[in-house]
Amino acid sequence: MESKGKVLVTGANGFLATNAIAALQEAGYNVRGLLRKKSLYIGMEHPSIELMEGDFTDAEFISEAVRGCDFIVHIAAMTGQAGDPKEYMRVNVEATEQLAQAGIAAGIRRMVYVSSANALAHGTMEKPGDETRPTIAPFTESMYAISKATAQKNLRKYAERIEIVTVNPTFMLGPMDVKPSSGRIILMGYGRKIMAAPPGGKNFVHVGDVSQGIVAALTKGRNGEAYLLSGENMDYMSFYRMLSRLSGKKMKIIRIPKPVLLAAGCVCSALHKVGIRTEATLTNMKLLSVGNYYSNAKASRELGITFRTAEEAVKDALQWFRAEGIID
Repeated sequence: MESKGKVLVTGANGFLATNAIAALQEAGYNVRGLLRKKSLYIGMEHPSIELMEGDFTDAEFISEAVRGCDFIVHIAAMTGQAGDPKEYMRVNVEATEQLAQAGIAAGIRRMVYVSSANALAHGTMEKPGDETRPTIAPFTESMYAISKATAQKNLRKYAERIEIVTVNPTFMLGPMDVKPSSGRIILMGYGRKIMAAPPGGKNFVHVGDVSQGIVAALTKGRNGEAYLLSGENMDYMSFYRMLSRLSGKKMKIIRIPKPVLLAAGCVCSALHKVGIRTEATLTNMKLLSVGNYYSNAKASRELGITFRTAEEAVKDALQWFRAEGIID
């Protein structure tokens, strides 16, 4: 197959990037994957895939990395909900603009920026969020969401000099979640006799569908547009009932009342201020209390992506975790 061009992919050892590189290679692209250590890459090696070690926030390294490429897929980011606000802005905002500038200087044809669904306003089951509104509370308290939304907004000023398409994935599940990252939600509940479920919910999407969305965005996405890559909206109680059924392990699920969750968040935030680090901050507890729901209508219509159910995503994640010996 004749190559469709070379794609620079940042964060090549990450959950999404590993899946996206496989999808790009299958679609006929050559890939140059950027990562800090080649030894961390778990994807299949292939002559069409080149790995390059370095720090994507380093301007000199990025200027070298973009040479000879036709496209950029920017996935690398500082994630999580606890960290130095200045670092979120340096890594997720300043380095993203720096990458766009390097792409312009190198004559890159198109950049696909992988943002987050949380850079956009969530909605309800009846009226899920779409691409028309920016993030709202409580995600306006999350430095991750704020930094991704800021980068997404700032990239618009470059759209006349380089084509930029943004994709906004929701909560991804599936194979090759080596750390694990979002797959922790499965491992936290797998095999437990009793599981405490937060009162809110998420949109769960198969990482393979997000990868196909990235590939489609290289050619079908409209310059300057954003596309939610979202799967199925589901509350946490329903998610853990599904996990119990799919794992074959009985689980009693108890819903945590919102006031209890928020009170725990207040305590953990106070501990955080005196140097005791935990992810159970008040901001995180607020995030777990909302119905974080989104629509995939635009991506389905314009990118031609068919999205699988949350059950299919969990099945594939469980299969991979078992194959890797992470669960029995």
